[in-house]
Amino acid sequence: MLPLSELWLLSEAQMRRIEPHFPLSHGIPRVDDRRIVSGLIFVNRNGLCWRDVPAGYGPHKTIYNRFIRWSRQGVFYRMFAELAAKAGMPDKLIIDATHLKALRTAASLQKRGSTQTYRAHQRRTESFADFELESGQEKQGARRGHHQGREPSKNRRGGGKG
Repeated sequence: MLPLSELWLLSEAQMRRIEPHFPLSHGIPRVDDRRIVSGLIFVNRNGLCWRDVPAGYGPHKTIYNRFIRWSRQGVFYRMFAELAAKAGMPDKLIIDATHLKALRTAASLQKRGSTQTYRAHQRRTESFADFELESGQEKQGARRGHHQGREPSKNRRGGGKG
């Protein structure tokens, strides 16, 4: 366990700025807010799993529960909105692309037909369908009512014998 002096903690001035946004404690007093919120920021800033938070910040389950509870209550949203409003418009905006990860399938989420991959796939399936029609082949069950080579029943609901 790292000594408290070696942990990254919010300063007293930073805590005074964000404390008014904390929800009121009901009944049981909360664990040290400074340690827990600092641990929460440490986990998010370093991209750690909750269980990998240094023990000096407190139990990882406490930090996780506080994050989930306050997120659902909108505490962080209100806190960030007010702090950003007080700061004014920034001169520069910087986006850290390491946190904008996309899966390989993200391209398929775009509008159909807008990607080259989709258009190439579409051309292949169309040429395959043209080949089938030219060669006179027909998929089994392609015509309505023809399943496994049986004649369709005269009853439209599918019951009865042929």
